[in-house]
Amino acid sequence: MDLLSKIGSYNFLVEPFHCDFSNHIFIGHLGNHLLNAADFHSNERGYGMDYLNSVHKTWVLSRFVIEMNEMPVAYERITVDTWVENVMKFFTSRNFAILGSNGNALGYGRSIWAMIDTRTRQPVDILQERDGLITRYIESEEPCPIAPFQRVKVAKDAEIHQTIATHYSDVDVNGHINSVKYIEHILDMWPLSWFKTYRLQRIDIAYVAESYFGDTLHFAVEQRSDEEYDIMVLKSSDNGTEKKEVCRCKLKFVKK
Repeated sequence: MDLLSKIGSYNFLVEPFHCDFSNHIFIGHLGNHLLNAADFHSNERGYGMDYLNSVHKTWVLSRFVIEMNEMPVAYERITVDTWVENVMKFFTSRNFAILGSNGNALGYGRSIWAMIDTRTRQPVDILQERDGLITRYIESEEPCPIAPFQRVKVAKDAEIHQTIATHYSDVDVNGHINSVKYIEHILDMWPLSWFKTYRLQRIDIAYVAESYFGDTLHFAVEQRSDEEYDIMVLKSSDNGTEKKEVCRCKLKFVKK
């Protein structure tokens, strides 16, 4: 079988209704563009969701980092480059470059994925799928000049700043709360006035467990500095008051 290029390039239009009051794309919509690029790239090369769903498997996002020097604006045409940096038995790392209309680097992303069996929800050996096809697409030389995922530590007794119910529009094709929805809910804790002064420069998010329609999400926040915050998201269900950790997130803002 002839191999495609190791790096895939995908073009997106920044639609105006995907932008905030400042005319810049919402980080959630940008995150979706990155995840779509990952989906396109893996499907075209034979180890994506199209194939995996036929054998009762899927990819799940474990870690996600986006760091932006500049956010795209409405009607701008951007390109997302993506490539697999490394593959291990149960995890694979995938990087992203977000390029502006003139080819300048607006920012970068990093992600770590696991493959699971959709019936058991247990991890699958990635190297055994299609005779390790994904390993033929490893690109370890392409630079991704942002720091790897930063560990997030939030005390179990940290103050809960927000509690929300989950709804229909939070649920994705895998049947659980969409990974980008957590980011949107987290950013909604800050008022509009905050975003008139600050922009989000970097977000690190680690997904610990899945949550589902009907769960209640609780957001605990610890402030590290004027511009840096750590957040832990927990879930509870109707049949109990116990809170279980779902994800952890680090936000770094910068003044505009």
